Formats: sequence, structure tokens, C-alpha cells
Amino acid sequence: MKLLLVEDNAELAQWIVNLLRGENFAIDCVGDGESADRLLAAQCYDVVLLDIQLPRMDGKEVLARLRRRGDKVPVLMLTANGSTDDKVDCFSAGADDYVVKPFDARELVARIKALIRRQAGAMSGCLVCGDLQYIPDTRDFCHNNQPLALRPREHTILEALMLRQGKTVSKTALMESAFSVDDELSADAIDIYIHRLRRHLASSSAQIITLRGLGYILRSSDPA
Repeated sequence: MKLLLVEDNAELAQWIVNLLRGENFAIDCVGDGESADRLLAAQCYDVVLLDIQLPRMDGKEVLARLRRRGDKVPVLMLTANGSTDDKVDCFSAGADDYVVKPFDARELVARIKALIRRQAGAMSGCLVCGDLQYIPDTRDFCHNNQPLALRPREHTILEALMLRQGKTVSKTALMESAFSVDDELSADAIDIYIHRLRRHLASSSAQIITLRGLGYILRSSDPA
């Protein structure tokens, strides 16, 4: 899953980026409202972490523009003011949740995961593809009830395929879900990660199928 962090405090932003990458999230990070607005108009994210006080366009205006475009991505506001008025303003502007600085790492991660679960709705139990299981609450993969050890980008790509299992996922969509806008990618980056995932799934009935010119699809080889 991919997040956007909009935070102008460079030290805090780097801390959050490192924290969330450690939680197997792909993350883009920008430090001003105008850059955030451009990215949100062009990219799709699973959650947005948005500071209120930003240069070049404040967080409330970024959020207002996002909602006017009809984008329902969950937004977690980062605020330095924990007053009731400030919280009400966040929700009135269209935010889904807020966290007051300074915040605990565990609280931030928990609130992000809660927004993802809320967005997923009915997908709260377990997704199954053959003998491969995905648990949305923890974002863990299991094969035959044993944890599947994956590197962060392998995890993100398999997650994108599992959440859309049975449907074709384009290479572009996988790249957007697994890499930040600043990453320098080779043309075959996704092919390399798909190859690694197929090795992880070699003994599984869950298979990643290549549809040339279209993308990839995750499906079970078990008989229907």
C-alpha cells in the first residue's frame, strides 16, 4: 500500500518515512501544499498524512481541493493544536482522523491501519487465494498457515495483486503502488520483483500470471 506524507518539518518527515517504510508501506513525501495538490491530482494513494500548517498552500485547502475532485482517499491530519476547535475544523474540512504532535509511533501506525481497515470495509477477515492467505488487520501473508517472509517491495506488490485477485493489474499500477516518485527505476523493475515472488510462491497454488501487454493477475491453480 502506498501513502503520501505532506510535512514541511524535514526532520519529522524523515522520521515518519523511515517508520512507515519499516511497516512495509511505500511512501511519497512532499513539504508544501502546492506539491501535494499536484501529486494528489495525478497519483492514487491508500492514505494521506497531511499537516495543517504548510507553506504555499495550507493543509485545509489541499484537503478541500481533494474532496472537490471527488477523491475519497482517507486523510489523517497532523496537527500541533489539540484544541476542540482545531479537531472540529479537521473533520469539517473532510478529514477522516487526526493525530496531535508530538505523537507516538505506535499510535500513528495504529491510526493508519484503522483507516485502511475502514476503507476496506467487508474485507476485514482474511483474503484467500488457494493456499495463500492475507490478513488485512496485520497486513501479513501466510502460506499453509505459516508466515510468508517477504521483502518490503515484494510484500507491497503481492498485496496489490491480492487486493485485486482475479483482476488484471497493470505494470504501471504496480509501479505506483510499490515505488515513490523519486525512485529511479529500471524498465524491468517490476518483472524482477514478480520473478522473486514466483519463487516465494513456487510451492503454492496461488499463481502470478503474466498477461502480455496488459499486466499481471493473481489466481489459484486449484480446481473451482
